[in-house]
Amino acid sequence: MKITVIGSGYVGLVSGACLSEVGNDVLCLDVDPEKIRILEEGGIPIYEPGLEDMVRRNVAAGRLRFTTDIERAVRHGTVQFIAVGTPPDEDGSADLQYVLAAARNIGRLMTDYKVVVDKSTVPVGTGARVKAALQEELGKRGVNIPFSVVSNPEFLKEGAAVDDFMRPDRIVIGAEDDQAIHLMRALYAPFQRNHERLIVTDVKSAELTKYAANAMLATRISFMNELANLAEALGADIEMVRQGIGSDPRIGYHFLYPGCGYGGSCFPKDVKALIRTAQDDAGIGLKVLNAVEEANEAQKHVLTGKIRQRFGDLTGKHFALWGLSFKPNTDDMREAPSRELIADLFAAGATVAAYDPVAMDETRRIFGNEPRLAYVEQPMQALTGADALIIVTEWKEFRSPDFSAIKETLNHPVIFDGRNLYDPRLVRGMGIEYFAIGR
Repeated sequence: MKITVIGSGYVGLVSGACLSEVGNDVLCLDVDPEKIRILEEGGIPIYEPGLEDMVRRNVAAGRLRFTTDIERAVRHGTVQFIAVGTPPDEDGSADLQYVLAAARNIGRLMTDYKVVVDKSTVPVGTGARVKAALQEELGKRGVNIPFSVVSNPEFLKEGAAVDDFMRPDRIVIGAEDDQAIHLMRALYAPFQRNHERLIVTDVKSAELTKYAANAMLATRISFMNELANLAEALGADIEMVRQGIGSDPRIGYHFLYPGCGYGGSCFPKDVKALIRTAQDDAGIGLKVLNAVEEANEAQKHVLTGKIRQRFGDLTGKHFALWGLSFKPNTDDMREAPSRELIADLFAAGATVAAYDPVAMDETRRIFGNEPRLAYVEQPMQALTGADALIIVTEWKEFRSPDFSAIKETLNHPVIFDGRNLYDPRLVRGMGIEYFAIGR
């Protein structure tokens, strides 16, 4: 099948690469010439395990190509995936200008039947706006070319996106005409060979499903973070509580890990957008989600509170920081808890030496030439001259450190663990002060 993917960012590039992997003829469009240059030269502009090899393999096979030529892209694909960014507006609502611009370009240049697929995370009702934009452009041209609009939300976890696309637990298709549904079933057939994973809904229900999924996961995280803070205040251990409630099959263990707050490109943005959609389009206040957002913002400062409580005045203090990205296996720094923590420490007069396996370049881009923030090439190097170690990202390489070396290197044998990586009894038994979340 000939497929065009409009937008070669995270979602677009993963989708395009995976669709080409099963034999489709994929052309990825982006208006950023530098991004296309990197892709054409065999690189990728993001970090995602397994993606670079897949891109190179399919480029070499001639199934995956890249372009900045909009007319060529519209001409190429019967299926046109819109996978452009939907950044939050100042009020938290999703900005649809790039989605609608893509739809208008398709309407302006299409010459035969197209299935226009919203892959970007968009508010309920966007499908209707995309349809109207296409019809308006066709009307300007005085032509009547058939098309279908489909909602096909992505459910990709950063750090596991390739596997999620190739082995999905569900594929949601929001469509209202048989031809589009037939084409989408054919497109996704290679990804569901052992059993049916495709769920067909109306367009609005598919759009809401994406927001609802992320909002539910964010809710579980904030709930556990609040329980962890309560457990700590009451002298209970949140890890024991987690095991106790997670063993209930109605609850399960997924997303029950307390920490120093969620971040990334999805949860914060989608929670805000759903709150705004409910308020602006339906006049409904989502009390639970407002509380989820408020709890998460507060949780990002919990580690700072623990550090202040232990050290008092932080002026002149120097801290080692392990982990910068919002989660492991990605270089994504959007809404990362580390950003709030670093800002808090700077405001209190402290300095930081940071290590992250892949996110240091992105952190440099964000903080610029910040003299209070140093970067090191190995985790233990960050500890030299540091008053304590702070952990904010649960990278695998942090799970079994040399605690004796940590104790010897730090000015004070103190660890602040924002991801509950270690057994408190083990660490404290080695003479290290250990401050975790809810333990």
